[in-house]
Amino acid sequence: MSATTEFQTEVEFALPRGLPGPDGALHREGVMRLATAADEILPLRDPRVQSNPAYLSVIVLSRVVRRIGGISDVTPKVIENLYASDLAYLQTLYQDLNGDGRVVAQAECPKCEHAFEVRFGEVGEA
Repeated sequence: MSATTEFQTEVEFALPRGLPGPDGALHREGVMRLATAADEILPLRDPRVQSNPAYLSVIVLSRVVRRIGGISDVTPKVIENLYASDLAYLQTLYQDLNGDGRVVAQAECPKCEHAFEVRFGEVGEA
C-alpha cells in the first residue's frame, strides 16, 4: 500500500476588510492559486508595469486570485479597487504561498491568550 501526499495548489482566504461590489455586497472570501513562472514574467511586458514598477503586484495578483466573493473575473481593475489593507494581505499571502517553503502559523497561548507567529522551516533550523 503506498501513501499519497496531496499537493495543494490553491488556498482559500478571507480579506480583512472586503471588496464592496457594484450591488453593495461586501466580498471577503476568495481563492488564490500557486503562481507559475509565467505569472511573474509576463507582467513585466505590460506597459503599466514598465512605467510604474509598483503596478507589478496588481497584475500578478489579478493572475493568481481566482475569485473574491462572487467575483470570478479578477482583473487588475478589481485589484485596484481593494482597500490598502486587503492589498497588503493578498501580497503577504502570495509571498507565503509562493515563497521559499517556510510556513508561518498564527498561534495563541492557551493560558494567557497572547497571540504570536510560529515559523517552521527557518534557515539553520535543526
